[in-house]
Amino acid sequence: MKLRLPRRRGRLWAAVAAGTVLLGAGTWTVASATGQQDAPVHREDRFLSVPESPGEERASVRVDTSFFTAGGAGRRPAVLLAHGFGGSKDDLRGQAEELARSGYAVLTWSARGFGRSTGRIGLNDPEREVADVSRLVDWLARRPEVRLDADGDPRVGIAGASYGGAVALLAAGHDRRIDAIAPQITYWDLADSLFPGDVFKKLWSGVFFTTGASGGPLVGKPQEPGGSPEDSRTGPQGGAGAGDGKTGRPGGPGGCGRFAPELCAMYERVAVAGRPDTAARQLLQARSPSAVAGRIKVPALLVQGQRDSLFPLEQSDAAARAIAGNGAPVAVDWVAGGHDGGFGESGRIAQRTRAWFDRYLKGDAAVDTGPVFRVTRSGGIDSTEGGQRLRGASADRYPGLRDAPREVALSGREQLFSSPPGAAPPAISAVPGVGALSRLSGLGVGVALDFPGQYARFDSAPLDESVRVTGSPTVRVTVSSDTDEAVLFAKVYDAGPDGQQVLPAQLVAPVRVTGARGGREVELRLPAVDHTFEAGHRMRLVLASTDLGYASPAEPAAYTVALAGSRALSVPTAPGVRTAGTALPWWVWGLPSGGVLLAGALLLVRRRTAVPPPDPALADVPLVISGLNKRYTGSAERWAVRELSFRVGQGQVLGLLGPNGAGKTTTLRMLMGLIRPDSGEIRLFGHAVRPGAPVLSRVGAFVEGAGFLPHLSGRANLELYWRATGRPARDARLDEALEIAGLGDALERAVRTYSQGMRQRLALAQAMLGLPDLLILDEPTNGLDPPQIREMREVMTRYAAAGRTVIVSSHLLAEVEQSCTHLVVMDRGRLVASGPVADIVGSGETVLVGIEGGVSEVVAEKVAALPGVASAVRGEEGLLVRLAGLSAAELLVELVRLEVPVARLGPHRRLEDAFLTLIGDPS
Repeated sequence: MKLRLPRRRGRLWAAVAAGTVLLGAGTWTVASATGQQDAPVHREDRFLSVPESPGEERASVRVDTSFFTAGGAGRRPAVLLAHGFGGSKDDLRGQAEELARSGYAVLTWSARGFGRSTGRIGLNDPEREVADVSRLVDWLARRPEVRLDADGDPRVGIAGASYGGAVALLAAGHDRRIDAIAPQITYWDLADSLFPGDVFKKLWSGVFFTTGASGGPLVGKPQEPGGSPEDSRTGPQGGAGAGDGKTGRPGGPGGCGRFAPELCAMYERVAVAGRPDTAARQLLQARSPSAVAGRIKVPALLVQGQRDSLFPLEQSDAAARAIAGNGAPVAVDWVAGGHDGGFGESGRIAQRTRAWFDRYLKGDAAVDTGPVFRVTRSGGIDSTEGGQRLRGASADRYPGLRDAPREVALSGREQLFSSPPGAAPPAISAVPGVGALSRLSGLGVGVALDFPGQYARFDSAPLDESVRVTGSPTVRVTVSSDTDEAVLFAKVYDAGPDGQQVLPAQLVAPVRVTGARGGREVELRLPAVDHTFEAGHRMRLVLASTDLGYASPAEPAAYTVALAGSRALSVPTAPGVRTAGTALPWWVWGLPSGGVLLAGALLLVRRRTAVPPPDPALADVPLVISGLNKRYTGSAERWAVRELSFRVGQGQVLGLLGPNGAGKTTTLRMLMGLIRPDSGEIRLFGHAVRPGAPVLSRVGAFVEGAGFLPHLSGRANLELYWRATGRPARDARLDEALEIAGLGDALERAVRTYSQGMRQRLALAQAMLGLPDLLILDEPTNGLDPPQIREMREVMTRYAAAGRTVIVSSHLLAEVEQSCTHLVVMDRGRLVASGPVADIVGSGETVLVGIEGGVSEVVAEKVAALPGVASAVRGEEGLLVRLAGLSAAELLVELVRLEVPVARLGPHRRLEDAFLTLIGDPS
């Protein structure tokens, strides 16, 4: 029966899970087949009723499913799509529809405990979740749309990521009807994933079980005997199983929510003890694909993430070796992502997965399924988009993790270090849910942390040539402890000649060394990576006593570690893996003919677009703007700037004023070469301004603050900025800029400790690096208090005092009046007034008369009675005279005639008054 699904309801626990542990759902998107992307897709939604456990007929679980088909009649291969932990079948709808358009019958389902399916989470229990997959295959075998290999045996493949990838592997081992699989970023041995080196991976495990617990009470209740095995109602029946019936706590021991009780008890036991036990290992191993390793004999495309501290590359390596050993075709793809670093290659993997199914489900022998082994490598930064370039490297065989090892000698004496009480503070490598850390390591930025006294370090000599490590390095060491065992965390840093060290993919290998009291030699297998150590860099082996992601012994201990064996790091190099050249864009092939056409076009327009030659007469003039025009985009009538002309001289502090929309910002952007004017000309020191013009190197700009790295000092931020310009360090004139900015001792502090005023002054110092001849400041006093504004004013005055020029755009008119020597006032894109501040302010109607000995009431009355004077009022500074026809000079003559002892006479009008007079009433 075809049904309509109810509107999807938000679930907080699912959102959290989707962003953290065992994610995977939503990372696999199938590309549309050419010409079929608009084909209608038919969907059927139903609940399948399955036994709660083997032989249990009185209680059942309802599994929520959706079946997708497209195109005409006829049988086709089927694909099962499994979701990631915390997800549901709804996450797979788009992928299912695209596969259906590509000629497959697609079935999605929500696993037990997820979405609207009932039951408890058993972590792919073979007797529950894996048995459910076999029941889904039974259902597909009865569908008329599905191709059969034999009665009851459909042609079917399974794809899924993380939790869903594991069930694909398990189903292939338990059900011989599965014909092909494409698991992604998943585990082979769950016990080895959560207890690597016999050390408890506490952060990932904690997030995992907490995610299950946060799901709240179970939805639905066991179905009564006699219920239909294919119940097509739209939702489970009411009720809520909130407890386990034994402990009284929600969801079983420890409040584990939807998890099966035995899993809750296992996690609680291991988390309290801080280390795994045999029973815990056996429980997880029984739910792992490794338990059926000898029975997985179908073509497998194994996709694993390089940035994955949950399921690292070692997991897919074990799967590849086992399945290939059974005689089945295997391809391995290491992608630039994982549970720690996102999944940025979903489109490519989607196409490869579909090709894999086309080959092994449809039987299309002509389809290209890709290389046997492929690894994605960084190709640097894309300067146009700011992202990381990715390049593929491939080989016609899978090299494994120990291919063509090379010995790299290490040096270092025997070292003593400690494991602190309570294992705190811990070293930091990968942090679940913070994928940015591992992505930064791929860009050469170090974010790992080890605490002094808690690790041993051994370095190689600087490398004579670059070394590409592809796989797991190994090293032999002797470990001694004052306790019976030692827990160590081994990692290999890439240490640059500048002292910066990077931990590739933020990965660390934990190991528990037993019998260490008398000393024991062990071989350490380091994390599998694909990383290039450049010439001049060192390989740095670090053995730490703690790590944030793992449980270390709470009791304090002292460890001694020394190099053993060959005293060398053995690194796999996989020489057969070749990096593909960066694909050339299509336009490269058209350069020969395109170049000819372009040259001709340039010749035709050269006369109109050629840069005007410098004007020697203006070589000492910082800025001349002549007839500048700029229309708003898409408008022929609305002008941002129109017929703007003014000149700025050396040593001036020019205030650029105007209301919002006056065209100030547009003018500054054209002045800095960021946008082109429609007409008119801007010349800096006689040179015409164009985007990228060399003369712009004489301009420094500060536009509403600057971005700084908060953990670095002010000085380090400035030095880093100047290095990014590519100009020689001696040209920065850093000390002179700092002296003008007046940062003092704060320069050596981390920027995160700065006040807003200090940040503004640091931004100003950055703009002044190299002591540019013209300094442009846009709202430099934003967010500053009055004392800070006064300091900023002094900074600008000191800078201009040496003959340089400053242009300030600000809305603080009183501050402009005190700090600027000249003004340019704009309104609606046009010039309203320009000139010295005194001239513009002094053009008003009110003058201040200073009178020796003070102003008497008699004098005030005499002046007020003069023709051409509107009023005369006594004030603290003198006599305020408002003129009404009389000029200031004529007033002075009259005052002398009246024998008034005039000490001074001048304009009395604030810049605010003049500004409002010039631009008119804004209303």
